[in-house]
Amino acid sequence: MSFWRSRQGGGILLIVLATLAFAALDTATKYAVALAPVLMLLWFRYAFQAVLTFVLRFPVQKLGLLKTANPRFQTLRGVLLLITSACSFFGLQYLPVGEFTAMVMLSPLVATGLAAWVLKNHVSQQRWLLMATGLGGVLLVVRPGGQVFSWALLFPVLLVTTYAWFQVLTSRLSAEENPYTTHFYTGLVGMLAMSPIVLFSWSWTALLAHWPWFVLIGFLGTFGHLMLIRAFMRASAPVLTPYLYTQIAFATLSGWLFFSHVPDALAWLGIAVIAASGVGNALLPAHQVAKPLRAGTDPADR
Repeated sequence: MSFWRSRQGGGILLIVLATLAFAALDTATKYAVALAPVLMLLWFRYAFQAVLTFVLRFPVQKLGLLKTANPRFQTLRGVLLLITSACSFFGLQYLPVGEFTAMVMLSPLVATGLAAWVLKNHVSQQRWLLMATGLGGVLLVVRPGGQVFSWALLFPVLLVTTYAWFQVLTSRLSAEENPYTTHFYTGLVGMLAMSPIVLFSWSWTALLAHWPWFVLIGFLGTFGHLMLIRAFMRASAPVLTPYLYTQIAFATLSGWLFFSHVPDALAWLGIAVIAASGVGNALLPAHQVAKPLRAGTDPADR
C-alpha cells in the first residue's frame, strides 16, 4: 500500500486515470457526433480546455501563464493537435473505438522515427524493429476483408502522422516551456482556429438539447490531460509510458459495453501486437536514444 502513496505509485495511478478519461472521451465523442454537429463539439472541447486552464492556473502563475518563448511553435503545436482531434472526431463516426485507439497508439513509435530524422536522435535497431512490428499489428487490424477496412481508415492514418509531428514538437518545447502554459495555448489556438469555422454549423437547438455531452467532452479532454501532466511531474517517462497502453483495453471494453462491438480474432492479435511493440519501445533503456522524447508527456491529448 505504501508504494501507491509514493511519487512513482501516484504517477502510475494518475496515468491510468488519464487513459481512462481519454477512452471515455472517445466513447462519448462517438455517441455525441450522432446528436450534434461535429464542428461544435470540436470547438467546445478546446474552448473548455482554454477557459478551465486559465481559471485554474492564472491565480497561481499570474501573467506567467501567458509568457512563452516560442509563440510560433506553440501555434503550430496547437494547429497540429486540432487536426489530430478533428481526425478523431470524424473517424470515430465510422470506426470502432477499440481498433481506432489501437491504431492511434502507434503514434509514439512513429514519433520516435521522426525524431531520428528531424532531431537527429540516435534510434537503436531494436526500436526500428519494434516500429516495424507495430506496423504489422496495424495491418492485421485494417486488413482487406476485416471489420474496419474502409475509406475511413484515412482518418487514423492522417491522425498518426500529424500526432507524431505534434509529439516531436512537444519534445522540442518541453525543456523551455511550463507545461500548463503549453496546455493553455493548445486550447486557445484550437478555440480561435475553430471559431470562424464553427459559425457555419452552429445550432442553438443542438446545444440546448444536448449540452451535457458538450460539457462531458470538454471536461474529459481537459481532465485527462491535466492528470497526464500531474503524472509526469511525479514519475519518469520510462516508468509511466507502458501504462499508456491501458487505453487500448479501456477503449475496447467501452466499445463492447456501449456499442456491442467485439474485434474479430485477427484484430485482437493486431491490437496485442501494437500494444506489445509500444510497451517494448517504452521499456528499452533510455540511453538507446540520445535525447529521449518527452512527447510521452502528451500522448492521446485529443
